[in-house]
Amino acid sequence: MNSQQQARPNPLFLRDEEIRQGIELLFFAYRDFTSDADAVLSRHGMGRAHHRVVHFVGRRPGMTVNELLGILGITKQSLSRVLSQLIEEGLVVQAQGTRDRRQRLLSLTDKGTELERQLSGLQRARVTKAYREAGAEAVAGFRKVLIGLIDEGSRETILASVDRD
Repeated sequence: MNSQQQARPNPLFLRDEEIRQGIELLFFAYRDFTSDADAVLSRHGMGRAHHRVVHFVGRRPGMTVNELLGILGITKQSLSRVLSQLIEEGLVVQAQGTRDRRQRLLSLTDKGTELERQLSGLQRARVTKAYREAGAEAVAGFRKVLIGLIDEGSRETILASVDRD
C-alpha cells in the first residue's frame, strides 16, 4: 500500500457503529481527563463545578459574574453556591466594578492560582501526551471535531475567546 492510499479517509467513519464508538470513547476520555483533577478537588471538598469556575476565572481575571454565568451556562443559584465556597476557602476574590459598582469582578487569589496550576497541569500533561502520540494532523482534525460539537449559535463567541489566549 502506498502513502497516498494510507492517507485516504475511510468512508466508513460515518457508519452508526463508528459514531457509537466515538461517543463511547468521548465518555471514557472525559472520565480519565477529569479523574486526576477530581482526586485533587475531592481532597478540598470540591467538585467539577468548582474546577470550571477556577479554570475560567484563572484564564480571565477580572471577569464579571454575568460573564462567568454565560460561559458556564448555569443558574445564578448554582454559581452562587460554588462561588461562595471558593471565596470562603480563599481561592477567589470579588471586587466592585470601577465603571459599574453593581458588577462583581472575579479573580483568583494566590492560593486559587496555585490550585488552578495544579489542576490544569495534570490535564495539560494528559493532553500533551495524547497530542504528541497522535501528531499534528490528528490534532488539527480533533480540533475540528471539537468545534463541530459546539452549538453553532455560540461557536463564534467561544472560538474568539479561546483563540485570543
